[in-house]
Amino acid sequence: MIDDFTFEQCKKNREILELKITNLEHAIRQLEKMVAESRIDAKTLTYLRRKAADSIQDLELLYLIRTEKDL
Repeated sequence: MIDDFTFEQCKKNREILELKITNLEHAIRQLEKMVAESRIDAKTLTYLRRKAADSIQDLELLYLIRTEKDL
């Protein structure tokens, strides 16, 4: 989950927003690769999937901020 400070900085500064979006997109891709390619135990797999879902929610929130800035 994005902390309040980062969230506010993303709302104020387009460069920070774009950097955070890029970083989250990369992290999600890497998590998805790890899940798809690994032979790990179910508990760890569940944890990774939960982290990916949280990151996707954060990314959607940042996309919303970006859309509002573009209006």
